[in-house]
Amino acid sequence: MAAPRKYSEELKERATRMALDARQNPATKTGAIKRIADQLDIHPEALRTWVRQAEIDAGDAPGTTTADTQKIADLEREVRELRRANEILKTASAFFAAAELDRKLR
Repeated sequence: MAAPRKYSEELKERATRMALDARQNPATKTGAIKRIADQLDIHPEALRTWVRQAEIDAGDAPGTTTADTQKIADLEREVRELRRANEILKTASAFFAAAELDRKLR
């Protein structure tokens, strides 16, 4: 079970939008994340991470987008399930093959 979120999604979106807007203006760019984080009572590193991910999702920075990260996680989960199912089938096949050999020997 996931831990409860410290910050709501609305606050996260609002803070990220404010920081991105402030960083676009050269006059307010310096210290924008720290200033906005202090105003909204958010940890500056949390806001910095949100802004970095928003820039990646928008294509403004290199990195793995949120959608790609989710897709990778889903595919990894599917691979685990398929490997588990494959192991079950191998075990069952070996069991039935051994049972068939025992039956022929009698």
